[in-house]
Amino acid sequence: MFIQVLVGGLVLGSTYAMLALGYSLIYRASGYMNFAQPDLLMIGAFLGLMFFRDLGLPFIIVMLLVVISMFFVGTLMERTAFRTLVKKEAKNIYIVLATIAFSIILQNAAMLIWDSRQHGMPPVFQHTQSIQVGNAMIRPESIMAIVVSLSAMILLTLFLNKTKFGTAMRATAQNKIAANAMGINVWRTISVSYGIAAILAGIGGLIVAPTLGVSMNLGQQLGARSFAGAVVGGFGNMYGAMAGAVMIGLVETFVSAYIGSIYTGFVIFFLLIFVMIVRPNGLFNAKAYD
Repeated sequence: MFIQVLVGGLVLGSTYAMLALGYSLIYRASGYMNFAQPDLLMIGAFLGLMFFRDLGLPFIIVMLLVVISMFFVGTLMERTAFRTLVKKEAKNIYIVLATIAFSIILQNAAMLIWDSRQHGMPPVFQHTQSIQVGNAMIRPESIMAIVVSLSAMILLTLFLNKTKFGTAMRATAQNKIAANAMGINVWRTISVSYGIAAILAGIGGLIVAPTLGVSMNLGQQLGARSFAGAVVGGFGNMYGAMAGAVMIGLVETFVSAYIGSIYTGFVIFFLLIFVMIVRPNGLFNAKAYD
């Protein structure tokens, strides 16, 4: 049982990490929080369901189409809900409220395009049996979720630290005025940050769909806990977001398995408050791109 709970916690934590990374990336790039991030995960899950189940496309093609689609959605959101308000010098609270409005729009769009029912995602590996580890049987989809999320995190790290555009994004995050003075297109880098955050959310929805299913409430089920993970790790810290989100996922599954599922919310948010009191900057408070 321990191994199954551990793997389940890693799958859930990996999904939380994809959302938490998006929160941190947007916050570092723009200075604002994007509360539509969980519903971008839901849209990614629905797109994956449509491409995989309804159109019968290979899963690797499905993932590529989700990445392209979510990048478009993320950049569209930046140009409508963020850039326009910032250029009009709107108050910060209005910009945050705009992301909440975008969240509601995404939920209603999902209900209109698909429906409000719970959908089951077909197995990705239909002809592959579960893998036995000790006395536990591990689904291939669970291993895939961990591998895909870990790969996405590594690729994002390499992109930010090893590419010219990634350097521009880090410079924009540290000082927008100085970055603009050095010839960096600040608005383009912020737009790409929103696009990448949407991609992370979409992939998170795609990999968790075989386990949790797909519905218009999927993002809301995961949003608060992924945000807690980002805060516990250190909000705005990319590496802290990963660690904090995985920690929350493990705590949730172990508490549910060994104590009771009704206590998971209490334990997770008690941990959040405790960390905020003891370490207000999170467990890992180093700058995200240092």
